[in-house]
Amino acid sequence: MTVTDHERQWWKQAVVYQIYPASFCDSNGDGIGDIPGITSKLDYIASLGVDVIWICPMYDSPQVDMGYDISNYEDVYRPYGTVQDMEALIQETHARGMRIMLDLVINHTSDQHAWFKESRASKDSPKRDWYIWRPAKYSPDGKRLPPNNWRSNFGGGSAWEWDEQTQEYYLHLFATEQPDLNWENPETRRAIYASAMEFWLDRGVDGFRIDTVNMYSKPPTLPDAPVVDPKTPYQPAGMVYCNGPRMHEFLGEMNAILTEYGAITVGELPWTPDTQRVLQYVSAKAKQLNMVFQFDVVDVGIGKTHKFATTPKNFALPDFKAAVGLTQALMRGSDGWSTVFLENHDQARSVSRFADDRPEHRVRAAKLLALMEACLSGTQYIYQGQEIGLVNAPKESYPVENYLDIDSLSFYKMVKERYGVDNKAELDKAFDALQYMARDHARIPMPWNGKAKYGGFSEAAEEAGKEVKEPWMKPHPLAAQIDVASQLDDPDSVLAFWRKMLRFRQQHADLLVYGDFRDLRPQDKDLFIFIKEPRHHGVDRMLVVLNFTSEERTWETPSPEELGVLKAPELVLIMSTHPGKSREGQLAAFEGQVYLVI
Repeated sequence: MTVTDHERQWWKQAVVYQIYPASFCDSNGDGIGDIPGITSKLDYIASLGVDVIWICPMYDSPQVDMGYDISNYEDVYRPYGTVQDMEALIQETHARGMRIMLDLVINHTSDQHAWFKESRASKDSPKRDWYIWRPAKYSPDGKRLPPNNWRSNFGGGSAWEWDEQTQEYYLHLFATEQPDLNWENPETRRAIYASAMEFWLDRGVDGFRIDTVNMYSKPPTLPDAPVVDPKTPYQPAGMVYCNGPRMHEFLGEMNAILTEYGAITVGELPWTPDTQRVLQYVSAKAKQLNMVFQFDVVDVGIGKTHKFATTPKNFALPDFKAAVGLTQALMRGSDGWSTVFLENHDQARSVSRFADDRPEHRVRAAKLLALMEACLSGTQYIYQGQEIGLVNAPKESYPVENYLDIDSLSFYKMVKERYGVDNKAELDKAFDALQYMARDHARIPMPWNGKAKYGGFSEAAEEAGKEVKEPWMKPHPLAAQIDVASQLDDPDSVLAFWRKMLRFRQQHADLLVYGDFRDLRPQDKDLFIFIKEPRHHGVDRMLVVLNFTSEERTWETPSPEELGVLKAPELVLIMSTHPGKSREGQLAAFEGQVYLVI
């Protein structure tokens, strides 16, 4: 097989900064982040070295799932602002040389969307076939049952909801209030493209992060999922309903529209463990998606029957390294492209999940992960607060009552129903899992200034003399210790290190963005040692050495054979999390080093 260089594209070298509107910055003091608040922080975002901002759903919504239940694609959730505020944000983003992506949520709508209201009005409605309706099945004793055994992604219940008025079930892979659209209907697809895509592309949006991008085409017979959780009648079914038979046809239609606007895309691609299958979505020749989020890394340590059916840190470093290797392998010898990320709005904080968030270690651990990410191939994504090393809210100072996410609440409710409300052992175990990996941690309001009220979330409104309400979600208990203000002018801060690493990544883009990844010591339980190689034979290589423990460690220089060179090389240290203190062969706790191989 002939290996060609990855075609250089601006979006491959880009740094994308993800923003969760409700939790980013509150400009008017009502306790809810908003679009003018985002606009007010654009200079800060640009100063990080960011090329693109990605805004999570800001559309009109009842907010059952924090805006991923959209009732009108062409309007904005009023507490966030207006369409005019969005147009101003787009203009101001472009004025700073950055681009803007929106979240494209088109597997489902809200049950309050006009389309669904019309669909459920009667079986004869012109829009009845815009959603997925099926008659009931019945047990031998006459009990009404859903059409199949699929489990909703939220909680342990059925993915089907009975509609009393029309006497049929509708499919909702997520919340009951999030009915799935029927992509088999060409009229529905045309309406989706016009309302969700073209409306915003015409206003200057530069691309989309496409939610659940492989769920639109369901298998026609909607077969039962295999039974993996015998305790419940409803089974996880992602491997059944993802990557259906018409997925690539639908994405081809979308791509034709997006190409007209020069828009970029990143798809959320769950339940797709096979690299060759992923390539069908991101091969440049396929003209489907520019890149995808693969979930191998962020799924490390999750439960088998339910993601929260797990205990904290129940994996070893080789598991984590293998997952990183899987995502990097997608780009090796192919024309496909992927992403680098450890955090987003659906993940807990990476320092807590993959490193060490104890006070004495969290700064070093955050820098270690920053160095690792900056040295991996693919497009770099950073989630708000990651650049200052935010960690999960501690269990002692952030009780379970503060958790608001539908996923967390559904799981906690399921545990109560399954084991009883007085089963302290099971409830404690459930809370341990939530404290470790709940989505809530990413959604706690951004701490801009730990000395200001509510961590400075509404600082501008407070300075303007406005009454400031408590944020919609309780502030981070560590806001006084981990905030933007205290790190802005601190050269040793996590924020300063992220800025340094993003510059470093751009300076060495040939290897760090486009080069091939190879794990040299995959079974090492303490160290992550990998090399970045040029796509073709060349002399330049970089060796990355990372200590994932809280103790000092030694490491042996890899042999010429391991490094892929002919003779014993010289290693020149060019980057470290511990500048001025690094020594070859020695690693301090949570130290990371990068060497040029000469």
